[in-house]
Amino acid sequence: METIFGNLQGLKSSQLKQLQRLYHQRIPGDRITTSEFSQRLAAISTEVNQPVCAYVNRRGQVIRVGVGTPRQTQIPPLELPRYGAERLSGIRCIATHLKPEPPNEAALTAMALQRLDALVVLNITGTGFTRRGGGATGYVKEAYLAHLIPQESRTLITSPATLKVEESQIQSPSWNISPPLGLDDLADQDLVDLVENLEAEFQREFVAQEVDSDHDRVLIVGLMTSEITPLQFQDTLVELARLVDTAGGDVLQTIQQKRSRIHPQTVVGEGKVQEIALTAQTLGVNLVVFNRDLSPSQVRNLEMQIGIRVVDRTEVILDIFAQRAQSRAGKLQVELAQLEYMQPRLAGRGRTMSRLGGGIGTRGPGETKLETERRAIGQRISRLQKEVDQLQAHRSRLRQRRQHREVPSVALVGYTNAGKSTLLNALTNAEVYTADQLFATLDPTTRRLVIPHGEADKPQEILITDTVGFIHELPASLMDAFRATLEEVTEADALLHLVDLSHPAWLRHIRSVREILAQMPITPGPALVIFNKIDQANSETLALAREEFPLAVFISASQRLGLETLRQRLAKLIEYAVDSR
Repeated sequence: METIFGNLQGLKSSQLKQLQRLYHQRIPGDRITTSEFSQRLAAISTEVNQPVCAYVNRRGQVIRVGVGTPRQTQIPPLELPRYGAERLSGIRCIATHLKPEPPNEAALTAMALQRLDALVVLNITGTGFTRRGGGATGYVKEAYLAHLIPQESRTLITSPATLKVEESQIQSPSWNISPPLGLDDLADQDLVDLVENLEAEFQREFVAQEVDSDHDRVLIVGLMTSEITPLQFQDTLVELARLVDTAGGDVLQTIQQKRSRIHPQTVVGEGKVQEIALTAQTLGVNLVVFNRDLSPSQVRNLEMQIGIRVVDRTEVILDIFAQRAQSRAGKLQVELAQLEYMQPRLAGRGRTMSRLGGGIGTRGPGETKLETERRAIGQRISRLQKEVDQLQAHRSRLRQRRQHREVPSVALVGYTNAGKSTLLNALTNAEVYTADQLFATLDPTTRRLVIPHGEADKPQEILITDTVGFIHELPASLMDAFRATLEEVTEADALLHLVDLSHPAWLRHIRSVREILAQMPITPGPALVIFNKIDQANSETLALAREEFPLAVFISASQRLGLETLRQRLAKLIEYAVDSR
């Protein structure tokens, strides 16, 4: 297709034909350009009185012709060939410019966004700029050759737990611009030698970063609105970095923007999208993660402009859940949540979703692949929903059986990574998996616990259940899919609300858990607040917690501190809960 891109308004058919003939031109594979091709491009640009860009691959074929600047005619990211941080795209741009000046920043940024092999800017001058008469002439006064160069240092954030997100300091791309060149000097430039040397340097830099190829290289984008304070915003970014780390990604950098309202098409502004795309290309990022939920159309728009995969916070959490689920019930609920999340987003998954099938027996009227996929996912969701309902009924029968035996039950609740599984292990000698990660365990575990009862401290047996951890703005799809698990909370006689006192945002974690509990269809039983990890908290935080929560219990589950006091308070809580039935 000899398509001409850019601003074609007012062009004559003869001028369009001249532009289309550029597709038939060939440049030697080892040359950046030739004097003849440059002069022809200058003549056409003079004729149309606008800049003209020709994009050439390494075989010397013209693959794209546009009317306008390199910024206005650049190749969309999704149409560029796939390449890594250690390679260039294999395409060079030869552009004309109507003013005698070096390449401007917009043109150089377009070069970096497309990761071009080189950018040639031909400054043209001459006479006959009128469109009438057909005798417009122009010649190349001088030319500039620009190309990317590797950056000397790039910082990889290796510890999201200690990440301090400050004002974004985006590393601008590095490029080199030649002095003014004549056409003969430009034609003598060896493209092969230039590209091989550049890619060898990019390769050395890439290897020096010791990047694990199995891990996603992630750029986090945070949007701050008036709904939250700056401190809360920083906490959410640190938490998102930990989520990415838990999911198996490496956070390379964080970009922030403050807006009064969300941009309906791209969440952040147009300039910030370009900044994200440029940073992603500069750092070799292959995944962009936003700190808020994105609509299907926003994901499509962002991926088209950035050129790499874009996900939101919910999708990261779903990925963690898929990795952590061990039991059949957990896997069932994770699959249900993922399908419900995926269903409205099918339309953006490539052109194949909107085409009819090909081959014998598939032509003619029929469903598009998108409709077929939606129908199949809808049927799968219905089957999974029935299985979740059966699981819910099964757990309900188990709870009724326990209630007939009059065995009190307690549910451990709290923010993710508060130490619930560690406390369960410390109290009951269970062997539940524990790790300093978000959502380390998903499947509920129930164990027996003996506590003192009555004035004579007679032993009493209770059941204590470790539940899935909560998180700020827990996705609605997870709330619905995990309702069978969360009902363990509503059916328990009492709750132990565990709080990580060493976390800077412990007060916000308490509020988040209470908000989720308030959304339960059945009001949970009485709760006892337990502050964990007191061995890692400072004295000021301890004093504040004691003042704000005078009835709370302070423990360290890993160091087994305060567990006896906890058993005594738990006995009183159970006695109160049973009497209140």
